[in-house]
Amino acid sequence: MSNILHSQERADVLAHVSGNLRRLRLAAGLSQTALAEASGLSRRMIVALEAGEANISLSSLDRLAAAMSADFVELVRDPTRETRAEINAVTWRGEQPESAARLLCSAPAAREAQMWLWTLGPGDSYMAEPDPDGWHEMLFVVEGTLRLTLSGVACDYATGGFVTYSTAQPYSYANGANGTVRFVRNVLT
Repeated sequence: MSNILHSQERADVLAHVSGNLRRLRLAAGLSQTALAEASGLSRRMIVALEAGEANISLSSLDRLAAAMSADFVELVRDPTRETRAEINAVTWRGEQPESAARLLCSAPAAREAQMWLWTLGPGDSYMAEPDPDGWHEMLFVVEGTLRLTLSGVACDYATGGFVTYSTAQPYSYANGANGTVRFVRNVLT
């Protein structure tokens, strides 16, 4: 039930975050202390991230990116890829081995659009922090039944079900069934 990137995923996202963070911070002309103040994170966290030794929440990555006038994708993508459209990297793992979120691609929107492929194993869930006003998500359930809770109100979406909503509120995804839930998540900012 975590929204934290863990070091066992270093082959995916965290392997890129440390180098991208340092590069973007320097390009923005920010010291680690200035970035800490601008993002609301500790300097210790930024030092550990740049060293590849820290775990971080997805919302904290968003705050870091915003503080550097960058975006989430710039922090997590493989810098050796020529295009930023295709990312295809795991950015979240849950308690169950089959629970994962894979950021598939990104496209420009008012600010940015992202496509994710999520899986949740039996009993697993993801608790999100509210995003700023203007952020939205679109979900499409590919397999199983997804329980989406928005501001404390839960609704189940079976295979083929879809929904769009503002993420400027508390929300979560859960799988209360025995099988795996797979869904596509589009984030629009």
